[in-house]
Amino acid sequence: MSENDPVYRFYIDCPLYETVSFDEGDDELPYDILFGESLHFDAYCPSCGQHSIFKRNFLGSRPGMYKDWLSTNSLIAQFVCSRNKSHVLKFWVRVDGEKRSMQKVGQFPSLATLSMYDIRKYGTVLEKNTFRELTKAIGLAAHGVGIGSFVYIRRIFEGLVEEAHQQATQEKDWDEKSYREGRMDDRIRLLSDFLPKFLVEHRSLYGILSKGVHELSEDECLAAFPAVKAGIEIILDDKIRIDAEQKKIAEAKRAIQALSSLAKR
Repeated sequence: MSENDPVYRFYIDCPLYETVSFDEGDDELPYDILFGESLHFDAYCPSCGQHSIFKRNFLGSRPGMYKDWLSTNSLIAQFVCSRNKSHVLKFWVRVDGEKRSMQKVGQFPSLATLSMYDIRKYGTVLEKNTFRELTKAIGLAAHGVGIGSFVYIRRIFEGLVEEAHQQATQEKDWDEKSYREGRMDDRIRLLSDFLPKFLVEHRSLYGILSKGVHELSEDECLAAFPAVKAGIEIILDDKIRIDAEQKKIAEAKRAIQALSSLAKR
């Protein structure tokens, strides 16, 4: 089951207390979310210390008809690790039949815990304080704090731009005056040779983050957070790739220079 699957998104991506509603007559999907026996997905297992396939371990009786999910008040959805059946993910779900909606009202391990493993690699390209801000953003979103999570993500974005700015100031023809007077969009254009390509092509992300901080509601920020987080992760993935490439080039140069010295003997 992929990360784009609505069932995976509900259990793994959806923050606590976020209400998920379903249209009239759309009963198969919410039924599967609550009672599907064949559900499985790939997620981080804190007990194993690595990713694993989790399969649904249904507890209790199941309603016979799709529409019967509406009569459910609450339940525990449990998923078992395929490596060790004693490792489980538990989700407490509340259903509102009148509003045709459901929401997670609890889970163990926490959403933040399930998310942190996959972002550890970014600690290699982010300063310690900046990486801490990334973890705070994810933790806040996991607990339903949308605006606060946007504040931290925007700070990370600004930090990446400033890092590129410091590199650019070392260039002979750098126009610092234009940079200082420009808006963020203009600054990113000026720094296009020093920033990851994805960031340059999607510089509108900063405007989205700023709007989230100043104008959007908590719910709107929470709804947008997965896309914003994905954008930042792509930027950081690109940065990891560039850093690895530069390291390889530097190592190759040193090796070639050593070989050249041998050839001159």
